[in-house]
Amino acid sequence: MSGDLLNEKKRAAQWFRSLRDQIVAAFEALEDSHDTGPLSEAAPGRFEVSDTTRASEDGSDAGGGLMSVMRGGRVFEKVGVNVSEVYGTLGEAAQKAMAARGVPGIAENPRFWASGISLVAHMQNPHVPAVHMNTRMFWTPGAWWFGGGSDLNPCIEYDEDTAHFHATQKAHLEPHGADLYPRLKDWADEYFYIPHRHRARGVGGIFMDDRNSGDWEADFALTQDIGRAFLPAFVPLVEKRRGQAFSEADKDTQLIHRGLYAEYNLVYDRGTKFGLATGHDANAVLMSLPPLAKWV
Repeated sequence: MSGDLLNEKKRAAQWFRSLRDQIVAAFEALEDSHDTGPLSEAAPGRFEVSDTTRASEDGSDAGGGLMSVMRGGRVFEKVGVNVSEVYGTLGEAAQKAMAARGVPGIAENPRFWASGISLVAHMQNPHVPAVHMNTRMFWTPGAWWFGGGSDLNPCIEYDEDTAHFHATQKAHLEPHGADLYPRLKDWADEYFYIPHRHRARGVGGIFMDDRNSGDWEADFALTQDIGRAFLPAFVPLVEKRRGQAFSEADKDTQLIHRGLYAEYNLVYDRGTKFGLATGHDANAVLMSLPPLAKWV
């Protein structure tokens, strides 16, 4: 395996793009099949797709990606599915953040490459949970690692929905070791906690970062299975809840809960901070924010 991992980077970026294509198709199919219940009389939503670009300080190409956003659908109020492949030299703030995490050699050679998929879905019906998913690979001359996961963010909680979401993820992780799901579940509970609100932003899921077991193939396979778990974990919940009637009070509950999501992403989320610090397209980075939220 070469130090630059050229083939591995290509495979990872292709996988994230393939997963993006699967998810976009599945979400548009949910829009098409919603023919009874709230908003079923509206036109089915479709993704608007645009390229994102990033330039180095000297103006040279530094990568980019694809931003796919659906707004005002029958099922999805706003959902974004972004993929990116960016590279270049880390700025001073990003170098310090990487060094603080123990990444070797950053000061001597601050080159980097990163690719991933990031998804956030905010739903029309308050009974359908919001959801977040991302997986990514990061490389520097001194290290490489994978990260990501998915977590469920209902404003109206259903125990059976939470159980299904977690059971699906557990089933996809078990081939990689019986101890893995409990560890990644605990990690998600810790990571997606909002300290200033003294509560979690949702009902958890799985999360990992800095994953480098020394076996690139094994870690890539794990990352792929985290991605593969997403649709079977989430789509059945959408199909179950999208036709339920909801009240103005339910919608109010949803908007207030979205405030938690916005606060977390703007204050704590590592991906948001990195994207803005490295000059990636701000609209793509902030795609995760809900279209409407409320604070009381």
